Amino acid sequence: MTIGEETSRGLFHPAGRFYRYGILVIVSLLTFGSYFAYDSIGAIAPILTQALGIDRETIGQTYTLYSIAAILSVFIGGLLIDKIGTRRASMLFSVLVTIGAAIVAIAPNVTVLFLGRFIFGWGSESLVVAQSAIFTRWFKGKELAFAFGVGLTISRLGTLFSFNTEALISEYFGTYQSALWAAVFFCVLSLCANFVYVMMDKHGQNILNLHEEGGGDKIVFADIKKFKASYWYVTLLCLTFYSAIFPFTALSTDFFHTKWGLPLTAGSEGGFMTQVFYNVIHMFSTAGGTTTIIIFASMVLAPFFGQWVDKFGRRASVMVLGSLFMIPAFLTMAFTMLAPAIPMLILGAAFVMVPAAMWPSIPLIVEKNRVGTAFGLTTTIQNFGLALFPWLNGMLRDATQTYTASMVMFSALGVLGLIFSVLLLRADHREGKKLESIDLSSASGS
Repeated sequence: MTIGEETSRGLFHPAGRFYRYGILVIVSLLTFGSYFAYDSIGAIAPILTQALGIDRETIGQTYTLYSIAAILSVFIGGLLIDKIGTRRASMLFSVLVTIGAAIVAIAPNVTVLFLGRFIFGWGSESLVVAQSAIFTRWFKGKELAFAFGVGLTISRLGTLFSFNTEALISEYFGTYQSALWAAVFFCVLSLCANFVYVMMDKHGQNILNLHEEGGGDKIVFADIKKFKASYWYVTLLCLTFYSAIFPFTALSTDFFHTKWGLPLTAGSEGGFMTQVFYNVIHMFSTAGGTTTIIIFASMVLAPFFGQWVDKFGRRASVMVLGSLFMIPAFLTMAFTMLAPAIPMLILGAAFVMVPAAMWPSIPLIVEKNRVGTAFGLTTTIQNFGLALFPWLNGMLRDATQTYTASMVMFSALGVLGLIFSVLLLRADHREGKKLESIDLSSASGS
């Protein structure tokens, strides 16, 4: 559509770019609150262990319950979207996210806390699937990769702000529950964004005759036996890579605070918003802020590196290099007192490289009609690791009173990831070098 055509139809016509980009921003905000709330537990872990008298293993188990719910949602969330449509499904999932976050905030004991995280996880992971279906509905054939990139960036801003404001909120208002209620607040804002999306989508559907898109990554078990070795190596790399990164960040704020004595807040005079601004500006000097080096690197660099991979190929080689980076990063934090920002920068580089090369590889190595099963199965297997390793991380910390054993465990996952990525490189050479070659039609992932 030309500028003249868009002006003649009106700025708010659903066929126009302005309307479509408005949908993009609103739908990207659907998961901002859930990303914020997901890491709110880890962001105030040192405070929670003292206030509730719980150990680090319990903190890890809250992430485990979330991932168990995520595994179940892969099988049900997509089917529900197909059954009732993206608008109703997304609203249902947003409500579950908000209810789960509220239960966590009011939890009088660990049992209720676990229940809240399970409900939250079910809604949150299903909401991500619904968000993907909405992006496809509005951007299929028009900047779909760009839409996914914007959505991921805005969502990860939730993680960034969670690690850099939750401890401050708890300190400023004098209770850990205020930080958890802040998470509920952002979930409510995301729910409000969902209301706006529903109205905009209804208006657009009436005029453009939009079609419902499928729920996405659903598993068809008959397809699984058709996958080649390269797919399984990518999936095993996904398992080991994410099992090291996210379970590590679940308790990394506590790790940086207890080993290096990094403060939970940057400290500032003035009102609350002034202190929030000061903490964000000085985020890399705090324990929570140091955790977000990984997220910040991926937000800034992942889109550019994804374009580089599309241009030059070498996806399997990139995954080998990114897996290699993980090993010295974790071992350095395990056995030295080197400023943690340095190994975290190395981990940040790995977090840019591996996902940017890994997710777009799946459509290249499986048949087109099996891509949904491939993504669904990879995500499910990934979540088994995300269920197990946060619990192991907390258990090892409580048993040894340090995080050294945990860092060795994560570096071992890096070694396994390196092995799988090397095997992937060899398999790709046998299968025609699809991953190492340039393929401008490859899909982008996150």
